[in-house]
Amino acid sequence: MRKCFLALFIVFITATASASGYGNYDAKRLLTVSETPSGKKYGFDIAYLDRMLSDLSAHAKNYPVQFDTPQDRQRAIGDVTAFSGMLDLLINVPSPQPELLVRAGELHGIGHNLGIAGSAEKANARFQKLLAIKPSDPRGNYMYGTFLAGTGKPALALPYLKQALAAGVTDAAYTIGMTYMFLGDKIQALKNLEDYQRRRPGDTNVVKLIDAIRNGKVEFKQNPR
Repeated sequence: MRKCFLALFIVFITATASASGYGNYDAKRLLTVSETPSGKKYGFDIAYLDRMLSDLSAHAKNYPVQFDTPQDRQRAIGDVTAFSGMLDLLINVPSPQPELLVRAGELHGIGHNLGIAGSAEKANARFQKLLAIKPSDPRGNYMYGTFLAGTGKPALALPYLKQALAAGVTDAAYTIGMTYMFLGDKIQALKNLEDYQRRRPGDTNVVKLIDAIRNGKVEFKQNPR
C-alpha cells in the first residue's frame, strides 16, 4: 500500500506535545496462567493490552508521531512488533474473536505510522475481517474509517465513520469533519466539526479549528511517506 498521509497545518495553532513519556511494556504479560483444580488455565490479559494501546495512541495514533525521545519511539516500535505478532497468532483461527481483531487492526495502524513495513496491509486485512463478522461494530468502523482517512483514502473512509457516528462514537464527528476538508468540502467539514463541538463542548481546540477554517487559515497538504 502506498504510504501517504493528509496533514493539517493551522497557521497559529501549534501541535500539542505528548503529555508524558512512553511507558515500558512486556508482551509476555499478555498471556496469563492460573492454577485450577483441573490444572493450569491459560488466558489473555486484554486490559494490559488496552493500557499499552492507550499509551501508544497518545503518541502515535496520528502521523507524524510524537515521542519525547528517540529511545521512546524505538521502544514503541519494538512493542508494536511484539504485541501485534502475538495477536496475529491468536486471530489466525477459523473464528477469531472480534475484540482481538479490532485491537490487531488498531495496533497495525499505529505500526504504519511508525514506519513498520507491511503494517498498512495487515491493518486493512484485520479491519476487513472484523467488519465481515460484525459489520456494525462501532469501534471497528471508527478505527477503520480513521485508518483509511489517514492513508489517503478519505472518500472510502466516510461510510465507516458515519456508521460509527450513528452508533454513538462521538469522536467520529470530528474525523468526518476533517475528512470532508481533505475532500475540499468546507461546508460539510464545518457542519460536522460544529456537531462535534456540541457533543464535546469542553474541547477548546476544535473551537480554534472551526475559526481557522472559516477564516481561511487552514492548509491541507498530501505528504508521501
